[in-house]
Amino acid sequence: MGEPSVPNYRPETPLLAADTIIELVDQPGQPIVLIERKNPPYGWAIPGGFVDIGERLEIAAIREAKEEVCLDVTLKALLGIYSDPKRDDRGHTVTAVYVAEAKGVPQAADDAKNLAVFTLDNLPQELAFDHAQVLEDYQNFRETGRIAPLRIKD
Repeated sequence: MGEPSVPNYRPETPLLAADTIIELVDQPGQPIVLIERKNPPYGWAIPGGFVDIGERLEIAAIREAKEEVCLDVTLKALLGIYSDPKRDDRGHTVTAVYVAEAKGVPQAADDAKNLAVFTLDNLPQELAFDHAQVLEDYQNFRETGRIAPLRIKD
């Protein structure tokens, strides 16, 4: 016999987000775009946000990049999935982090109070969430082509 059906049962799960590390390929050294968050948690962050119901992760990443920094991006790799329950003080949030390319001049919009373009050797100190770890993984990706390592243990 099958399992008993439970009407309208929905599991309680973490929130889902998509973030995009945007390389500006029309600038020397391909610097990246970071936003200064308008809302808590404050600090500098990789552009991104929550996935809408019925939306693919990849589409959410492209949409959030357009909404926050006004750039049309081309995704080129999935850097990794970041799922540490402590990564976001607002609650357990899992994010897929993509690496993308774009051309043009970014502009702060939506949840971005400000934005800046950074090289990897000149990143801001106050990074939101676990983005220091993400950007360390990204630097390794740029140097070696290897995606983020699996993190099974705390």
